Amino acid sequence: MTLLEVSHPAGLHTAKVLREHSKGRASVSNAEVEEHSPPRPHPNTINDDDYAVLSARNLLFDICNQNGGGHGGSAIGMAAIGVALYKYAMRYNPSNPEWFDRDRFVLSNGHAAMILYAFNHLVGYDDWTMEELKGYGSAKLDGFTTLCHAHPEIEVPGVEVTTGPLGQGVANAVGLAIASKNLAAKFNQPGYDIVQSRIFCTTGDGCLMEGVALEAVSLAGHLQLDNLVLIYDNNQITCDGPLDWINTEDVNNKMRACGWCVLEIDDGNHDVSRIVTALDFARSVKGKPVFINIRTVIGVGTGVAGTAKAHHGVFDKDSVTKSKIAAGVDPNATHQVSSRALSYFRERKAQGERLNAEWERLVQQYSKEHPDLYRTLQRRRAGNINDEIFKMIESMDSSTMQELATRESNGLIMEKLWPLCEALCGGGADLANSNKIYQSATDVFLPSHYGGRYIRYGIREHAMASISNGIAAYNHGTFIPITATFLMFYLYAAPGVRMGALSHLQALHFATHDSFAEGQNGPTHQPVEVDSLYRAMPNIVYFRPCDGEEVLAAWKAGLLATKRPTMVSLGRDPMGIIPGTSRQYALKGAYVLRENSEADITLASCGTCMHHVVTAADRLEAAGIRTRLVSAPSFDLFEEQSEEYKKSVFPTDGRPIVSVEEYVATTWARYVTGSIGMTTYGYSASGASNCTRFGLDAPAIEQKVQRYLKEMKGGSARQAGWKRLD
Repeated sequence: MTLLEVSHPAGLHTAKVLREHSKGRASVSNAEVEEHSPPRPHPNTINDDDYAVLSARNLLFDICNQNGGGHGGSAIGMAAIGVALYKYAMRYNPSNPEWFDRDRFVLSNGHAAMILYAFNHLVGYDDWTMEELKGYGSAKLDGFTTLCHAHPEIEVPGVEVTTGPLGQGVANAVGLAIASKNLAAKFNQPGYDIVQSRIFCTTGDGCLMEGVALEAVSLAGHLQLDNLVLIYDNNQITCDGPLDWINTEDVNNKMRACGWCVLEIDDGNHDVSRIVTALDFARSVKGKPVFINIRTVIGVGTGVAGTAKAHHGVFDKDSVTKSKIAAGVDPNATHQVSSRALSYFRERKAQGERLNAEWERLVQQYSKEHPDLYRTLQRRRAGNINDEIFKMIESMDSSTMQELATRESNGLIMEKLWPLCEALCGGGADLANSNKIYQSATDVFLPSHYGGRYIRYGIREHAMASISNGIAAYNHGTFIPITATFLMFYLYAAPGVRMGALSHLQALHFATHDSFAEGQNGPTHQPVEVDSLYRAMPNIVYFRPCDGEEVLAAWKAGLLATKRPTMVSLGRDPMGIIPGTSRQYALKGAYVLRENSEADITLASCGTCMHHVVTAADRLEAAGIRTRLVSAPSFDLFEEQSEEYKKSVFPTDGRPIVSVEEYVATTWARYVTGSIGMTTYGYSASGASNCTRFGLDAPAIEQKVQRYLKEMKGGSARQAGWKRLD
């Protein structure tokens, strides 16, 4: 092994950090770590760092115990890590949580949320009062609210991303690092490092076992994101018991194999200086993200230290009493921080204000030296979309795309919009050619060209969606991430897409090959139920356009949806001509393509099935059955319309309304009286033959509708209730 010696930034003493340790796992047990931990001297002689750790732990004890317990064990064990980060390593301003160039901290092990809340209070974030901390674990009765949610949520000041589902935060951190690298490459000039922000992320054992984290770790190493530091709280305990019950891998060598620089600290319970030294060294590493494996004890200093029982629950009174006595405070008092500890931490508030002010002065000078770049930066910071983009959408002629597959139309539209919309950033999961996603060889995000906007995610769908959330979260509106893969594989990405929707983060997800028309790849690649997941998901626009005209509407909807993601569901095969489509009315979610006030029936559809429905309507008309036609590309947008408008599209007068779509009809029953759709998985065959095989071509639609009308005998279809039409 190699030893590295660096001075502590506060000048307290030097510390040794194991760099590129030859052993994959920490070679000491939790008990040994505790046995060799420095003794705790009297509070009058204890140094400031040790006293800060002790004070933070005492506050964490009170937060955990106040309402019958919480996820306190990891937080207690990570106290020294928190001190190192918040006191020495990170650039941030508690007086301005949204400072553009702040370092970002992601708590991927989000169950340890109280450590984030405690340090936000200690360093002086205005919103993080002691009263707020007392809300942690509260039943929140009678409308009581608090910032202290069980897991961190992005809407709260001082919280960068919503975390909790393990591994998501690691991927978010990679996205934040990509965003920072991209902005630095675009805007930094000699003497003007306008973007310096680094990303710090903590992770536990659980995150590192999740597939999304491993996908993100692999991509981060490949992209050489040296502005990213991943801190492993290595306490060797999971909820069920010791880590070696379920995982005995060589994590350090795995990280090295993924292209990371690995540092190892054998005592992270008390030695702040050693952690700071590692963080200092991480800043000097070039061409690799840094993984710091820090050995800690979960619930250190308590009766359940080093066991799974420390993961959640209250801590024993005797241990809390001893800890408070060691800090020289009243063991019977709670939620009190000594003036010594507050002075130690609150210095960061003044320092943050100075750093922020220095940056603002630098930006002002930058505006004089580089006025064009400055104006672009200001526009990006404000999240303003160039008006030319919407003018382009309005002016594009969709007649040239009438019979194209919607994935083809989408690619043509993206090719025109990409140069105009600087905020667009992202790419596909190794299917860009199939997805028809625009990409330029000169605009790829690479270590040699971080200014590129097209990201080659590889076959990492879950990480792709979660990394996109991190990109979007860097500064709302500065980036509009895009992702792309087959609709079927958005099942892999679904947890990330859901987190983006839950977090109100904008993104454009392009899901191609969205039906059994996908063809010979068979039912494994033919979604029949995936739409139901996304149509049921709150705060996301699922948009299934039937032609190029409606794809233009999907783009406008997605660009305007600044507080939610949009999924555009696109077909693989060429379409028939669909008369009457309108980008303006498609933005209402559903609209009438063909009106007939005397209609016997309304047919409604969207996407790749729409042209079959148009033909079926013509056949019904020829048979003397008067037919209305409705295109319904987005139920989400339709639900936002007035009741009057909704009834004008889907009348409630009892006349039959039938939906037709190549999916299991789980969502149409809100609007229609009967549905023609799938009840099984698909089949390995051409799209055309599958339409016939599953009764979704025009002749079959006509036949099913005629049979339905005969069964109704002129009665009220509404009163009869929704029916699946076989």
